[in-house]
Amino acid sequence: MEAWTSRKELLSYVKSTLTSYGIKPKRRLGQSFTIDPFLIRDMVVYADVKPSDEVLEVGGGVGCLTKALAQRARRVITVEVDERLAKALRVLASSLGNVEVVEADFLDLEGRRVDKVVSTVPYSIASPLILKLVREFEFEKAVLTFQREFAERLTAKPGTVSYGRLTVVVALYADVRLLRHVSRWSFYPAPDVDSAVVEVELKKPPLEVDDEFLRLIEELFTQRNRLALSVIKRRRPGADLSGLEELAGKRVRDLSLEELYRTYLHLRGGAGVRGR
Repeated sequence: MEAWTSRKELLSYVKSTLTSYGIKPKRRLGQSFTIDPFLIRDMVVYADVKPSDEVLEVGGGVGCLTKALAQRARRVITVEVDERLAKALRVLASSLGNVEVVEADFLDLEGRRVDKVVSTVPYSIASPLILKLVREFEFEKAVLTFQREFAERLTAKPGTVSYGRLTVVVALYADVRLLRHVSRWSFYPAPDVDSAVVEVELKKPPLEVDDEFLRLIEELFTQRNRLALSVIKRRRPGADLSGLEELAGKRVRDLSLEELYRTYLHLRGGAGVRGR
């Protein structure tokens, strides 16, 4: 696996590798391969990959990011669901010596602890992937490239168009920060939309979460443009609203995570917050 200094060189490598293995990108799997060496460099730098780190990558593709991670980390675990790409990855990464290729659907894997997670996420699994990561895995930092619209949903503020149920659920477990935007032309084949890189850091401890709170969030955000107290009255008839004066006049889309959590505690009887 060569070192690339330009987009042209990396594009040539990706195309020739795909041709050699008879692989045509599958749109249904969101397969677009990174051809921007500066994006690869930035992701490794953002993640602050160290020689002692074990790094998880989801969607290894043809190994462009994998190689850059392997050159800095102690060990890289790259997960690839496409058997054709997994086969190619094993051959291409054999000279690196510190890469384990796992042929599997990431969503079927058990959670574990790693030092860093660095990945250009397959767009087709973006939502379940981020939820699985923050709920089931332990890590110091994750640096992930998503579709720009999805990244903006993760980092949205209350009252904005992008703010919704996903924003709130992820925020229960982690802080997400947008690092930079990425042109669609940084990938081959070019997707229909631009992307963005985000940083994810787990909260310590996270808020106490149970199925009842997740149900409340879902109930509220199915009517995100309605007044919050009106939605609660409709969905929770008989609920005591006397302690929810702070919600007066606010629509669901305007409620911060803290306001939503206080609402949940009030509705369940005022129990305190407990870390796990």
